[in-house]
Amino acid sequence: MAINIYNTLTRKKEVFTPLEEGKVKMYVCGPTVYNYIHIGNARPAIVFDTVRRYLEYRGYDVHFVSNFTDIDDKLITAAKELGTDVEAVAEKFINAYFEDTLALNCEKADLHPRVTENIDEIIEFIETLIQKGYAYESGGDVYYRTRKFEGYGKLSHQSVDDLKIGARIQAGEKKEDALDFTLWKEAKEGEVSWDSPWGAGRPGWHIECSAMARKYLGDTIDIHAGGQDLTFPHHENEIAQSEAFTGKTFSKYWMHNGYINIDNEKMSKSLGNFVLVHDMIKEHDPQVIRFFMLAVHYRNPINYTEESLANAKAGLERIKSSYENLQHRLETSADLTNTDEEWLEKINQFVEDFKKEMDDDFNTADGITVLFEMARQANYYLMEKNTSPKVIKAFINTFEELTSVLGIELAAAQLLDEDIERLIEERLEARRNRQFQRADEIRDQLKEMNIILEDTAQGTRWKRG
Repeated sequence: MAINIYNTLTRKKEVFTPLEEGKVKMYVCGPTVYNYIHIGNARPAIVFDTVRRYLEYRGYDVHFVSNFTDIDDKLITAAKELGTDVEAVAEKFINAYFEDTLALNCEKADLHPRVTENIDEIIEFIETLIQKGYAYESGGDVYYRTRKFEGYGKLSHQSVDDLKIGARIQAGEKKEDALDFTLWKEAKEGEVSWDSPWGAGRPGWHIECSAMARKYLGDTIDIHAGGQDLTFPHHENEIAQSEAFTGKTFSKYWMHNGYINIDNEKMSKSLGNFVLVHDMIKEHDPQVIRFFMLAVHYRNPINYTEESLANAKAGLERIKSSYENLQHRLETSADLTNTDEEWLEKINQFVEDFKKEMDDDFNTADGITVLFEMARQANYYLMEKNTSPKVIKAFINTFEELTSVLGIELAAAQLLDEDIERLIEERLEARRNRQFQRADEIRDQLKEMNIILEDTAQGTRWKRG
């Protein structure tokens, strides 16, 4: 069976044929690290982690790169507000990003390059674009000549003439044309900057991904991915830069996940519905959040509500309950000679059905439907008087195999003793500081993990329930 991917560039599903047999070069645009990530950032992290997992499950060697934008106007503003420097802001929120995404069971990329670590390559890239006539320096800034690139607009399916409508040259900009975009920004007084042939400054946003994708993956890659909001102008501009530089196709396939709404409204700070993952995972099981994201096809919009999250929790519990019932029965099942070959064939068919759905543009929603049906059939099987350990093991192994592709862990995580002691100490510190809400949160967290606390005159004791 072949994998089919919906390619934003062609607006149709295409059979996935990587540039090199058995290998996949994949680049996903990462966050600008000036704050904690919000639920909208979490969706591409989960979606493309799952795409990567499935490609690996199907036997591909995936080289996965996802960048951090660690220099930007937003970071400069955040540094001023926090009374620190840009590097400290970036370091704090890169660490926070890993904390949040690892909680969501997203694996780290093979490489997480930062803009500030690749300034030389970015400058060289811009110099080449100038030499080829695709870019020009103007008063310390460097701009890209959008009209010179004949294919501009092919990703977002817009013509240059359409884009011209509404285009304006902003105050302070020194462009030849309103459609031109920035490759290099002249530094303002007191801003972090780097020396360049055009004076002190820093990269524009779009150039960084072109330079880093080429450096770490080569002139042409298999998959470039990100949120739908990046299609234009970010990814459109990347294509213009990269293909002008190399004269080659930049990415064979372009993938974009849909938007997230909050209670049927677009998420925004002004509406007060801005949901940070850092806060969500304190109140909700991160596995439920991940399951919620994957229960809808990645290209479709998601509407986040407490009700929809509760439905996701109930759905995940259906699968977990069946898995746990199987494990319990395995301990008591008689070792019968009858291996129930008919049931083993059914279980194998679930695997094929799951792959069929996932092969169709990574349709996790219908893949989960297969898991629901498998859970229903497993429960039906367990109603039989005589069950075969071989069948039960096959159910268990298949559940583990398929849910791991989705990044869902069915087995309850077992806290290590040192982790429990660390949480207890954090709770004691919270109580000393009269942060009673946080202290209660930690007690509840431990209780959910079957850890019972006893506050005594000699200190806090704990035991596993």
